Amino acid sequence: MSKFFASSRPGRTVSHGQAVFELPVLYFRDDFFCLFYTADPRKVKARMPSDRLHPVLLTSGKAMVGIAAFNYLETTIGPYGEVAVVIPAVYRSSPPPYLAPALMEARYPGFGLLVVHLPVTKTVARDAGRGEWGYTKFVANMRFTISPEFMESRLSGEVSHMLTLRVARKGFVMKDRKPLVTYSVRRNNLIRTRIPQRGLYRINIMPRGSNLVLGNHPVSDSIRGLGLAARPFLSRYYLERSAILPSGVVVERGVRTLEGYYGKECEGEHRVVYAQ
Repeated sequence: MSKFFASSRPGRTVSHGQAVFELPVLYFRDDFFCLFYTADPRKVKARMPSDRLHPVLLTSGKAMVGIAAFNYLETTIGPYGEVAVVIPAVYRSSPPPYLAPALMEARYPGFGLLVVHLPVTKTVARDAGRGEWGYTKFVANMRFTISPEFMESRLSGEVSHMLTLRVARKGFVMKDRKPLVTYSVRRNNLIRTRIPQRGLYRINIMPRGSNLVLGNHPVSDSIRGLGLAARPFLSRYYLERSAILPSGVVVERGVRTLEGYYGKECEGEHRVVYAQ
């Protein structure tokens, strides 16, 4: 085990529903790619579960929404797929100033990503995420296509297409040593989770060949309701990445619920195609 993971073991065993697993969860290798869109600040603000949690606003006055796909290849809970719909936000008593995209990182005090939707391909991943962190997880089908030109995830529910996320493999290379910070709601408590990560990624401003296609599904309608721009303003994908997911901490009690879509009891399909 590398030095990055060494201090994480021994951990502790927890159980939620069908999930019995050791915390923290270790992610050794995955395919991670995402797009960020500008969005309507009023519609985004309405999704905040706490009055102390404020959407990050760009200098244009627009809020942001991110859609990210994770093809988890090697983890301590096995392989599975996940797609996240997140809102960059800052937790503080007053709204933060307008920010440039360069400051849209965890280095800004209180910065994190509010998890709005988090479909996964396994029931145990759903039970673990909802039970331990309050993540808005539900089970869905995912088909990942990884090629030299692009990375893509097609997500569907029980009978209908939900979304397709495609990220072109372009941009300049950067190292990532900053933790990924998330906000979620569990039993009306706002949970902040700090996820250490190590990686190498490529970032692209106003990317071409990258897009999000929304389908006909309640989650698709929920994303549309945030007022996304027609085109993304930022793309990112990882050349390599590792992460450590610990339990979160309560930062505020008595906040509004954020249950998200739940879906039906089923196991999802996790299919990966590596195209030449």
